[in-house]
Amino acid sequence: MISLQIKNIRQFMNQFLAGDAFDSFLLEEATISTYNTFTIDGRENRAFYTSEEWEDKEIRPYEFTQWKKIRPVCFDLIKGKRTPTAFHFVLHLIPEYMASLLEKGETAVTPDQVKAFVLNIKYDGAALKLITGTSFHTFLMDRTPDTLWDNAVRQFLTKRQIAYEDE
Repeated sequence: MISLQIKNIRQFMNQFLAGDAFDSFLLEEATISTYNTFTIDGRENRAFYTSEEWEDKEIRPYEFTQWKKIRPVCFDLIKGKRTPTAFHFVLHLIPEYMASLLEKGETAVTPDQVKAFVLNIKYDGAALKLITGTSFHTFLMDRTPDTLWDNAVRQFLTKRQIAYEDE
């Protein structure tokens, strides 16, 4: 787990909310505090779908909503003349990318042992921080997936020219 402070919040938010840089993620949850506090549960709502739609992996491929689908809603809640007082997003890397990350890392850990590679995005009114995390289905002694994920996030930010510093 690492904590990274974003140096240019405006640039980051532009890529996060207006661009497609984070479209390889799923939204677990979001809390956005502006004139109200809005909370979004990113889990797909079973009651909304027919039985056929619920089982159809084309319509609903993941447990959580794809960031690219919910991004416009979050953008609408944040945009405006005034900066939010705070927000917190919990994102998961899409499972297909999870598998390829593990394959590149020379680890015995398999994709079915890793529940999620998590990226927390927290803004407290002054600073924007990214905090990584790895969730496993069971206890593992091998911490290689954590290191792989931490390095992947750093590479992701560097590739997109998002300046950060380690905390």
